[in-house]
Amino acid sequence: MTKSYEKDLSLKNMVPTFDSVEEERQHLKERLAGAFRLFSKFGFDEGVAGHITARDPEKDNHFWVNPFGMHFSQIKASDLILCNHNGDVVEGDKPVNRAAFAIHSQIHAARPDVIAAAHAHSVYGKTWSTLGRLLDPITQDACAFYDDHVLFDDYTGVVLDTEEGKRIAESLSNHKAAILRNHGLLTVGKSVDEAAWWFITMERSCQSQLMAEAAGAPVLIDKDYAKVTKKQVGSQLAGWFSFQPLWDRIVKEQPDLLE
Repeated sequence: MTKSYEKDLSLKNMVPTFDSVEEERQHLKERLAGAFRLFSKFGFDEGVAGHITARDPEKDNHFWVNPFGMHFSQIKASDLILCNHNGDVVEGDKPVNRAAFAIHSQIHAARPDVIAAAHAHSVYGKTWSTLGRLLDPITQDACAFYDDHVLFDDYTGVVLDTEEGKRIAESLSNHKAAILRNHGLLTVGKSVDEAAWWFITMERSCQSQLMAEAAGAPVLIDKDYAKVTKKQVGSQLAGWFSFQPLWDRIVKEQPDLLE
């Protein structure tokens, strides 16, 4: 089993610190642009659907988000727009996705600990969501979500009302992820890196369980071992660190995202 990330001080020392708000904001925007590029590379884009948000480090009731209708693969740090919790774009000249505002504004309001939230209509996530079930602990990776994700067991159409976003936030509670029935996946984190990684690995966990159940009856990991494994691979630091190789890859391949 992988040892606990939380006990590795060398990893903790890798988490960046900043000398100014401006430096932190630029870092956040670059990571957000990189997350969008990775989502596109992994096929998580579906027309104009999907959004990742990041709370501004200075204006904590504002968040950065992708412009409505811009393809994930084209997004640069400079393309991101800043939206307040009234739904107004206060920086940038492109519109905001109303569903992004309706969902993410309520999550950021309800969870002061959350810096970033990610939602997309990825194929395996939305397919799994139609079953109205939580993920089972059938792999080490899936254990990251053991007792730490919820099912939002309702679907009433495209989320355009903040009251619906509020219900999603209430259902999410203090967990890292939610399965939105007949819709897709939603993940959160204390960094863009963490939220993006949870989405990526949750999507793959959905794919893994769909494949396993198509082949037969998967053997579940014992609940006590699932809890131990969750502490090892499902921590905040583990989520942040797991994203770093992907960040290195996408920046090397597509350095224009930093612009």
